[in-house]
Amino acid sequence: MSNSRLIIEQRSRDIGDFLVGRLIPFRKKRMIGPFCFIDHIGPTIVGPTKFMDIGQHPHIGLTTLTYLLKGEITHRDSTGAVEIIKSGDVGLMTSGKGVVHTERTPEHLRDGGMYKIHGFQIWIALPKELEEMVPNFSYTEKSKLPFWVSDGVEYTLIAGKGYGKVSPAPVYSHLFMLQMISKEKSKVSTLENLEGEIGIYIVEGYIEACDEKIESGKMLVSKNDKCSFTIGQNSLLLVFGGKAFEERRFIDWNFVSSSKKKIKKAKQQWINKEFKMVPGESGYIEL
Repeated sequence: MSNSRLIIEQRSRDIGDFLVGRLIPFRKKRMIGPFCFIDHIGPTIVGPTKFMDIGQHPHIGLTTLTYLLKGEITHRDSTGAVEIIKSGDVGLMTSGKGVVHTERTPEHLRDGGMYKIHGFQIWIALPKELEEMVPNFSYTEKSKLPFWVSDGVEYTLIAGKGYGKVSPAPVYSHLFMLQMISKEKSKVSTLENLEGEIGIYIVEGYIEACDEKIESGKMLVSKNDKCSFTIGQNSLLLVFGGKAFEERRFIDWNFVSSSKKKIKKAKQQWINKEFKMVPGESGYIEL
């Protein structure tokens, strides 16, 4: 998704073991593990005349991860991939040396009705040695994702490794992304369950950490992988992170790279319309 909108930033504040903020990047924390950008989609309504129609735009140096809580999005990209991404499933597009894609409301939802859409579009930076890899797209259905229940909390491992499990969704670095849904107030510990930096986004409900109550719309960033917190009753969390890269990552428009030179080249290629475009699509989002 183009980063021209939907990102929500908020000043961070230190409460002891955590930095409190709202999605990334924000001032005190530009990345969490390899995760470098999160767009929160909605919740909103599409139809009968308002639809998601994000035209052709490029990416380099990253994997986009689309995860919906409600609704559907039609994904098309320059590899030839076409997929309707449904709620609970995982769409992963790896741009590598360069890819172009679109995201639109599916045709079957343009029937005069009104439909809810709510979810996340996430950017995961690629390891330096894979920044020039061949682009690809993968799709993993919800039924194939690891799911378990512990102490009243439902866990779904969306991507990566955590809690002794591995998601089948293909990723290229040491990371994790989980959904946690509580039926009752419960203690959660990441010690020996997750490795690396940890971000906790409260989608619904609240959590309690460091004697503070943090409600929906806020994100916590743990300073290490040995954190614990209490998840409130009927709450929904997105927990993500992993091992940080040694090299800095630069973000410019829709491009991510360890090299400013590569980003400058990609920008000029887009201006010159040298990227391979999406089959069956027209239109072009200016740099």
